[in-house]
Amino acid sequence: MGKRGGGEYSRKCRGGVDSVEEGWYNSCTQTYDPSTRCALMLVAPARDGNVFQQIFAEHWEAFQHAHPRYQTSYYDGLVAKMLACGNPDLMGYVEYRCLHCGQGTHRVAMSCKSSLGLRCAKVYVDNWVSQVSQVLHEGVIYRHIILTVPAMFRPTFSQNAPVVLSAFMRCGGQCLDDFYSTVRGKALRGGYITVLHTHGRNGQYHPHLHLLATSGGYDAQGARWEHLQYLPYDVLRRQGQWHLLTMLRQTLKTDAINQLVDGCFRKYPNGLVTNVQKGNVPSQYQSVARYVAKYVVSPPISVRRIDRYDGKRVTYHYRSHRTDRMEYETVDVATFIGRMVQLCG
Repeated sequence: MGKRGGGEYSRKCRGGVDSVEEGWYNSCTQTYDPSTRCALMLVAPARDGNVFQQIFAEHWEAFQHAHPRYQTSYYDGLVAKMLACGNPDLMGYVEYRCLHCGQGTHRVAMSCKSSLGLRCAKVYVDNWVSQVSQVLHEGVIYRHIILTVPAMFRPTFSQNAPVVLSAFMRCGGQCLDDFYSTVRGKALRGGYITVLHTHGRNGQYHPHLHLLATSGGYDAQGARWEHLQYLPYDVLRRQGQWHLLTMLRQTLKTDAINQLVDGCFRKYPNGLVTNVQKGNVPSQYQSVARYVAKYVVSPPISVRRIDRYDGKRVTYHYRSHRTDRMEYETVDVATFIGRMVQLCG
């Protein structure tokens, strides 16, 4: 039962997709066809003329052929759901009819709720916020901390992603435990929610960590919580550098990495770029997750940022961290798709 325009409406569902990973199930005809999983979805973009969907509909198969690493059921399912999003014929729909006069119907198409689906960003973010909020603690102050990787190591991260990225996430928490302990002068263990980002605002490969961190840690020996009011930025820079470079030495164990690590210490004697955002983080723990969500689970790009698509090249804009100005970039379609799917990998 629903209400619209002052009247009451009955609600019923028509034909839906239960699982794009396994196949297609039509709830009206009670039929299932796994062979149509991607072929069905790549016919055309949704009816709203979404240029993002159009780009993928026209070029996804060619992109996969040129980049075999994306020929997996995960990426097939991700793109298939995004292309079907908002199309009632593919995703199904909810239909409303007035109970008083019985005239007229109103359709609401099912959404994909995918991380690649731009129109589903709010649902995706809301689900993430709900999950994170359940593990935050009332009365605890949190900080949003960002740990970065120098440009000289980005090719290394890209070429060794399966082993390096997971090790990078682990060393984020280890770095902050070491940092908190150094600041307080005793062993402390904090609480962290760590999110890996592999891109910057322009979509280029730029791995870095977002950590939603407690502002302090637990002193096991004294059996008490130690709050840290002030965090020295220069100490965090050096700690972040030491943990990152030590992780790379221990994970890859090659002469080339050892040379890069030595060069990094010489090039950045004061440590690496880090960012501690405390003043803007809400004091109420219920609001912290939503604040961080805009940084860590936002969709790869909004449709309004795509300025032009001519079938071969895409022009889009973004606000640069470096210049704090709007920047424009034009890339070929394959580069654009690669930047978008790597954000959801």
